[in-house]
Amino acid sequence: MTTTYSVPAISCDHCKHAIESEVAKVTGVDRVEVDVASKTVAVDGSADDAAIRAAIDEAGYDVAG
Repeated sequence: MTTTYSVPAISCDHCKHAIESEVAKVTGVDRVEVDVASKTVAVDGSADDAAIRAAIDEAGYDVAG
């Protein structure tokens, strides 16, 4: 299952790598892909939504909504 998160503060490759690195550590994440242009984070797997949001927060970014 793929879940997509809107992260308005994504603006560069540094943002992309920081978020991907943190989210990849979450148990149950099979794949994470940050799209800088659309400011989204797509996550495949069975990871808990709250854990993914916490990982994005840990990377220094806020999920919209």
